[in-house]
Amino acid sequence: MIPAAYAVLDSQAAAHNLAQVRRLAPHANIMAVIKANGYGHGLLRVASALHEADAFAVARVDEGIRLRKAGYGQRIAVLEGFTCGEELDDLLHYQLDAVVHDPTQLDIFAARAETAQIAVWLKVDTGMNRLGFKPPHIADVYQRLCCCSIIKQPINLMTHFANADATHDAMTTRQIQAFNQAVYGMPGERSMANSAGILAWPTALTDWVRPGVMLYGISPFADQTGAALGLKPIMSLHSRLIAVKPVAAGEPVGYGGSWHCPSPTLLGVVAIGYGDGYPRYAKQGTPVLVNGQRVSLVGRVSMDMITVDLHSQPHAKPGDAVTLWGNGLPVEEIAQWSDTIPYTLVCGITPRVQIIDERS
Repeated sequence: MIPAAYAVLDSQAAAHNLAQVRRLAPHANIMAVIKANGYGHGLLRVASALHEADAFAVARVDEGIRLRKAGYGQRIAVLEGFTCGEELDDLLHYQLDAVVHDPTQLDIFAARAETAQIAVWLKVDTGMNRLGFKPPHIADVYQRLCCCSIIKQPINLMTHFANADATHDAMTTRQIQAFNQAVYGMPGERSMANSAGILAWPTALTDWVRPGVMLYGISPFADQTGAALGLKPIMSLHSRLIAVKPVAAGEPVGYGGSWHCPSPTLLGVVAIGYGDGYPRYAKQGTPVLVNGQRVSLVGRVSMDMITVDLHSQPHAKPGDAVTLWGNGLPVEEIAQWSDTIPYTLVCGITPRVQIIDERS
């Protein structure tokens, strides 16, 4: 039986995208970012598809533990680091790299007597103003870390770009310069480039790159699709028509009656809604594929259903195939119609959507 709402994941696409990263950054190690449940694709599923990555990056300690318990032996960096001694114990036990970004972490390290147990990444805040130490403080923090017996030497160094997807903005150039100046002469491996950095900022390619969204076949740039960049989307989202009915001119459709039928048409009801992760704020006219052909979303998105105008498909019937994003309908396009970014769409898929693994 075909499920009401389901996502098809193409693991071969992940391998293709990883190969594209290697082509673009041939001299760098790849730290594949698979946080947030693998950008909504499934943490362990994505790890398996990207098993040839040199390392993984996750946001939180529990994500790294899941990977270790599943048998992954690569380096695993925890991007949010740790906030207490108990989390540091977990990092030590499971041999996870810690990102160091806050003075509290320095105090926790200094209180420990273990010797050379944990690898760390010192994060430089070059303008994101989120995590990390400002460049004037890096030398002092670096020396403090060097004095902590628990830390493996040399210390690794990283920063994160705030606006690399804006290729005409000089901010990324300033961040690259600030990072290089802050860590000049320090031993240790370096990492700057995220997906946009890999694709658009060659001077950001250092010892390690940290691709995220591009590994899932999605463009980090608002004006391009992943396919246009030579990437293959992993996820496509599907459902089916569950009702087809005629609607007279002037009749309202959906909650609030926000859309009135301008002329007699055929209305299709699709078994998907924001309860599945389809964007609640998708606008009237958002494209949907019914039997491979584009139709328009009409009315408000509800929890379990959306409605589409089938005037161009008079022979459509319940059970017919519907694609919400996928082949012929890039997720980047749906994000634009919804005033959001593709990240939120793939990360927002809910547990009731059935996942189907498929190899191309």
